[in-house]
Amino acid sequence: MEQKKLKIRDLTMRDGQQSLFATRMTQSSIDRLLPLYENAGFYIMEVWGGAVPDSVMRYLDESPWERLRKASAAMKGKSLLSALSRGRNLFGYVPYPDSVLEGFYKEAIKNGLNVMRIFDALNDLDNVKESIRMINELGGIPDGAVCYTVDPKEEEPSGFFARLFAKKPEKIFTDEYFVEKAKAMEAYGAKIITLKDMAGLVNPSRIASLMPKLKAALTVPVDFHTHCTPGYGLASSLMAMIHGVDILDTNIWWFGGGSAAPALELIYVFAGKLGIEVEVNMEAVGKIRKELRTVREELHDFDLVKSFPKDFDPLTDKLPADVDEQFDRAIRAAKANDEEALLDACHAIEAYFGFPKPNLLVKEAEVPGGMYSNMVAQLKALQAEDLLDDAMRLIPKVRRDAGLVPLVTPTSQIVGSQAVSVALDRKKGNSDYSNPSNQFISLVKGEYGHTPIPVDPAFREKITGSAEEKAYDVTKYKKPENPVLPEYDGVKLASNDEEYLLLELLPTVANGFLKRRRAEEWEKANAEKAKAAAPVEEAPAEPEEPITGEVLSAPMGGKVIDVHFKKGDKVKPGDVILVYEAMKMENDVEAEKEAVIKRIFVKPGDIVGTEAPLVEFE
Repeated sequence: MEQKKLKIRDLTMRDGQQSLFATRMTQSSIDRLLPLYENAGFYIMEVWGGAVPDSVMRYLDESPWERLRKASAAMKGKSLLSALSRGRNLFGYVPYPDSVLEGFYKEAIKNGLNVMRIFDALNDLDNVKESIRMINELGGIPDGAVCYTVDPKEEEPSGFFARLFAKKPEKIFTDEYFVEKAKAMEAYGAKIITLKDMAGLVNPSRIASLMPKLKAALTVPVDFHTHCTPGYGLASSLMAMIHGVDILDTNIWWFGGGSAAPALELIYVFAGKLGIEVEVNMEAVGKIRKELRTVREELHDFDLVKSFPKDFDPLTDKLPADVDEQFDRAIRAAKANDEEALLDACHAIEAYFGFPKPNLLVKEAEVPGGMYSNMVAQLKALQAEDLLDDAMRLIPKVRRDAGLVPLVTPTSQIVGSQAVSVALDRKKGNSDYSNPSNQFISLVKGEYGHTPIPVDPAFREKITGSAEEKAYDVTKYKKPENPVLPEYDGVKLASNDEEYLLLELLPTVANGFLKRRRAEEWEKANAEKAKAAAPVEEAPAEPEEPITGEVLSAPMGGKVIDVHFKKGDKVKPGDVILVYEAMKMENDVEAEKEAVIKRIFVKPGDIVGTEAPLVEFE
């Protein structure tokens, strides 16, 4: 009998760092990892899309296109590279016309992208079918992602008779719902189908029911994507393996668990016990894991967890007998469809290694963790934190009123914000929806697409002023301007097609990013001109005074931002002498004891190397 095989899509450099580190991994960190990835044998590496194009420009001042090109050059075709996009919305929140979609996909594939994973927040197939067609025609691989969601919990009616005669709402998100969406995507030309569980809400029992149906209905490979936030991720991934999933999405150890996908190393242990061959070079993964530990340490300021799991190499480390038994227990429970025992065993495994505990609030509320945190932040800004429970209870109502939309970006944010607004309305004695957001109006109007259930025409009229459903009119799309910049000798803001696409998709962020690029180019060109025109005069070299006092050195290379003291100043322990930027983070250089400054060797703007002397004390 041929051994079962499992392909892996590595999420470390996209979804892993987005989930745990707010997409703050710099290109310099990625450059250290990419050579180690070349021989790892991942079927697919997700390196782009999602929040990456926005974040790398906004927070890191880096080019998303350069990130994609470097990954492609490093992999040399040994692993497919994938990105995540929101169908007709791509990375933004506006439905784009076909010309923008085609231009973007063409540029992405030209720069090294192989697989485009396409989803729609409403599971509206009209929003993804053109993307699937275009990617096929351009030589890419379309991956159709069906967004998993659940029917909302309903509050129990108060009173005996109300409970007795209450009519339960019809279940919408059945196994058949997801299977039909998947079959339609395959019919449109998708070469992979992903069950995309962005909130980690699919429990193991549901996978045991749904995965066999997907496998029976489809001829293309099935991929399972989930997160561990509410505590189902590892157990549901094991259940998917038992029921024949073709591709599993994982992260490498230090970027796994918690709000991210499960760690590959745990999946590898399960696979070995199940007789499944994981098609990955785990020795190469070990080298990545070693370097990835350093990268995570550099991301400390953005780390949502702060605590690291125990180091573990499944090729060399022997599990304690009681922990090994938990793996076996999990497998027995999964095969028996004993969800309680399965979850208990998987949670014990994660606890032993030190992965984050399940987020029970997210589990009970059945909402994505990011949606919950956004609602908390919104209420805090309004100084209305006491309304959180009310807002959470209102989510099912807002979802149903808006057409039972799945809770995935951007609809999760739209629904969450509107639930907060309705909670505020009730506190003030106003009627519900007295202050609908522009995004909620657009959603109810129909501009985001067809919702899973029709919106009540009377409700639509209340919110939008018209009972008629109206799709977004792509003919009204206005291409952004590409202005001439007189301050930089009349060059255009976007210098080529790929830069102009950034303006189309992310206009506000791209505008600032591209202006900085043009300014740098202008400064460099003019500096070179000035250097060429100036007469060369060699100043007599001054003898350098030797360093004789105690020295404070740079722990790593970076750029000096500010200097707070000067020669002759007295400092005491904890005083911040200077600030410098390293790895895109600001670092305080503090005095360790009382001393008098003899010399400061740097000034703002200076670039320093590791161990470079910064300050000499008397």
